[in-house]
Amino acid sequence: MNKGLSDSDIQAYIDDPAKKEALYKKTLWIVVLSQIFGGAGLAAGITVGALLANDLLGTEGYAGLPIGLLTFGSAMAAYTVGRSSQRFGRRLGLSGGFLTGGLGAIGVISAAAFENIPLLFLSFLIYGAGTASNLQARYAGTDLAGKDQRAKAVSIALVSTTFGAVAGPNLVGVMGEFAVMVGVPALAGPFILAAAAYVLAGIVLFLFLKPDPLLVAEKIAAVEKASIDPAHSGDVLQYNRRGVVIGAAVMVTAQIVMVAVMTMTPVHMGAHGHGLEAVGLVISLHIAAMYLPSLVTGVLVDRVGRGKMAIAAGVTLLLAGLGGALAPGESLFWMVVALVLLGLGWNFGLISGTSMLVDSTEPAVRAKTQGAVDVLVALSGAAGGILSGMVVAGTSYAFLSIAGGILALLLLPAVYWMNRGSVHGIELGK
Repeated sequence: MNKGLSDSDIQAYIDDPAKKEALYKKTLWIVVLSQIFGGAGLAAGITVGALLANDLLGTEGYAGLPIGLLTFGSAMAAYTVGRSSQRFGRRLGLSGGFLTGGLGAIGVISAAAFENIPLLFLSFLIYGAGTASNLQARYAGTDLAGKDQRAKAVSIALVSTTFGAVAGPNLVGVMGEFAVMVGVPALAGPFILAAAAYVLAGIVLFLFLKPDPLLVAEKIAAVEKASIDPAHSGDVLQYNRRGVVIGAAVMVTAQIVMVAVMTMTPVHMGAHGHGLEAVGLVISLHIAAMYLPSLVTGVLVDRVGRGKMAIAAGVTLLLAGLGGALAPGESLFWMVVALVLLGLGWNFGLISGTSMLVDSTEPAVRAKTQGAVDVLVALSGAAGGILSGMVVAGTSYAFLSIAGGILALLLLPAVYWMNRGSVHGIELGK
């Protein structure tokens, strides 16, 4: 299938590395802009989702349910976005996901205004499409990147998310006041911002992500393979199963630990007398730690190695769990320390795991494989979000934090056993 790209167009990118590099850089800039908006959109649900559910349901036992539904919706959307991106390109796949997420945010606002719990739950499912698109946009920057540029490309996409994601929680108070002014509950205010942000992210990608980086990369790979071995040019391109499994395991573990602890932190802080401003500060610093160190992390992953940084993720998440368990609930400082470590550990895990996954796939199967793995990542987050409230209600926030740290520690023997040789550089198909 030509997919709108002529053979002469593709040959021009093959013959002129500078032209391909220019498209790679243009793609990164478009991804950066969309991620700034997307970051603001995803921050709303993280910051006040549990509080909104707690307010409408009247119990903290199900406070983690909205985040669980959001991440479950993200899982369903991740599969759809991945498959549609593979078939139609990143442009249509990602923009469609962001626009769907914006629709979900509008639904949350309506549910809060009318105190409609079924609509709230359904809207969080739809809202999850924005989260899936925000995460999968990181792959768009890697499509045309060289092997030694991939982690850096992922990191650029993630660090750009910081601008919107950190601003979002700090606008909780302002957006709450605006929401009251227009006749909806204060906790629905951040979702007004989310709706606008997701729609803008979708528009940016739809209008400017041309030519599509995945379609260009796919055709370049096919042409190059045909020139090397014409007799097998039509063969299905393979992926490295071992690398995919390792990368998926790292991202899944980091996601479930991060989501579980993060989801119940606002409720835990509220029970110890902290107001929305304090909660917003802690969550914004947590999100900053998730994304802001990305440029440094990307360099380390490319230079130190994927496996070593995955182990660093496990150790850092363990320290975060211990910090959350031992920190006095009344201490804003120690809550900040624990949540910053939690975000940093997730950052290490996501970038190292993503790089393993990109290394292990060819363009012709890359997007759908990435979508399938992101389904697992999102489902693990859904499990963490849903179970976190039940665990805290039955035991304590400290128990939840320690359990998360121990789970993260399992990355060390897993990565050592599965990654005795470096995933970086393993030939596809082995």
